[in-house]
Amino acid sequence: MLLIYTHKITPRVTYITRQLFTRILGVEIGHTTAVEDFIKHKGPKITYTRQPLQNEFFIQSSDLLFQHGIEEVEIQMATWGELPCFFTSGPRSNVPFDILAASFYLLSRYEEYHPHVRDQHGRFPPGESIAFQKNFLRLPLVDLWADKLLEQLRERFPEILTDRSPYRFTPIIDVTTSHCYAHRGVFRGMAGFLLDLSRLKFKRIWERLRVSLKPALDPYDNFDKLIALEQEYKVRTMFFFQFAEYSTYDKNVSPNNNAFQYLIKSVADYCIVSLAVSYTAAEEPETLKEEKKRLSAVIHRPVAYARMRYNRVEIPRTYRNLVDAEFSRDFSMGYTHEIGFRASTCTPFFFYDIALETQQPIKICPFAFHDYALTRYTSEETLLSDLDEVFEHVKSVKGRLISVFSNELLGGDQKINWLELYEKIIRRFHA
Repeated sequence: MLLIYTHKITPRVTYITRQLFTRILGVEIGHTTAVEDFIKHKGPKITYTRQPLQNEFFIQSSDLLFQHGIEEVEIQMATWGELPCFFTSGPRSNVPFDILAASFYLLSRYEEYHPHVRDQHGRFPPGESIAFQKNFLRLPLVDLWADKLLEQLRERFPEILTDRSPYRFTPIIDVTTSHCYAHRGVFRGMAGFLLDLSRLKFKRIWERLRVSLKPALDPYDNFDKLIALEQEYKVRTMFFFQFAEYSTYDKNVSPNNNAFQYLIKSVADYCIVSLAVSYTAAEEPETLKEEKKRLSAVIHRPVAYARMRYNRVEIPRTYRNLVDAEFSRDFSMGYTHEIGFRASTCTPFFFYDIALETQQPIKICPFAFHDYALTRYTSEETLLSDLDEVFEHVKSVKGRLISVFSNELLGGDQKINWLELYEKIIRRFHA
């Protein structure tokens, strides 16, 4: 056991040390504020305080983990080998910065509590983040820090034991529009036909007619192909279905449609099916609970995982609502239009509610890239090269690489064959 001495054991200290040492590195830890217990301990040990006690492994602490609420934080960047860092320490510290405070700052999304400009959907924009501004958005920086810390600890304590999880690749299929034309009812179908006609979109009119006459599958109905890929490559694919009533931003097939319900049941026979939370439900907790309940009734099993429409995560309200609705995991932590790690980690972590100073019982599973972040690429070679760089970092720290693709883009009429690209990504990143 790695014993950590600190002058005060706060919820923040407990939270971040468990995440860094136990969940990322697989190291068993204990905490103490008793100097005599620390000195007597014969195994690996570190001090996390202002001054070292003796000649032990020492990480000099800053104030962040011993404060309450949100305060102004000055960020000055430095380097630790090749890695960027901040909250620098004095020369006696074995690590040149407060790695625990810096990790907490990133994982807790401390910066999102400060006033910031939101985008049209009320989201925290990537350009407002320190990771984007300091050019480390594509690094799982917390995991890389932890890995480097473990190397230093092993130099001092060769006997230190770790039990790390292996690298994993998890593809997510986001189903907020299950069908382009089919199963939308007479009124919506006719309205769509007239709209296409007014815009002279004759190709779409022809597709509508073909789908209505049944000789061609709806272009978005690629679920059999996606399940076939899962079985061929033995990759654990997760499907998130929107199961909401029609609204301005929620325009999927009606949840009362029998064909739509049958589709969800058939996918659930092969893959994990969870809830793509509607735009409306993100604002209305009771609607969120109702969507969860109705989807659970269709697949005849509990629905424990969620993804927010447009990745609309508002800290801390979104996670409080998900906890209240009894979700155990969220897969919305990331940026729709930027490759990288919003919380600078590729390891699932529990949400820490700074306003309540407590760890909430919901685990956040951050994704590395969304398909819409890839649409700006004009070269497939450049696209795959950029993703390879992210993959190598995640694999090196035995993290979890999560991608998000929508069946809508995979089945759309684009210059790139997105379904072929999706298969290449599975082959490339699934170990």
